[in-house]
Amino acid sequence: MAALVGAGHLAWAGPGASLPQLDLPRMPLSVGMHQIDAQVAQTPQQRQIGLMYRSSMPQHEGMLFIFEHAGVQCFWMKHTPLPLTAAFLADDGRIVNLADMQPHSEQSHCSVQPVRYVLEMNQSWFSKRGIRPGQHVSGAPFRSR
Repeated sequence: MAALVGAGHLAWAGPGASLPQLDLPRMPLSVGMHQIDAQVAQTPQQRQIGLMYRSSMPQHEGMLFIFEHAGVQCFWMKHTPLPLTAAFLADDGRIVNLADMQPHSEQSHCSVQPVRYVLEMNQSWFSKRGIRPGQHVSGAPFRSR
């Protein structure tokens, strides 16, 4: 995944960029009783690569994108073979909006308001659990807000 606008990110195309990043730090998150093992993409390069080139991801795993400043965050699926859903999260972990994204699509999917966090999960993970905008994701980044 690569953020398109808002924070001004471009798709990463540097050396080794065709390899998935599997060694990012991890953080436990939850939505109600549902547990998530989230990889954390916090640097510009980590956010630019995101889940690109990943051919599979366990159902309980996801990727949390953390931005330095709130902004309208937009994502696309170039070089991403997995169907994903992006949850755009307010500083307190509230889900602002959800966007289903199709593999390899360059269509932009944006937050409806400025956010600092985006959580990507396998597509339908949220809908299968009845998770909707307004509900909260819990975890370390949201405790002090």
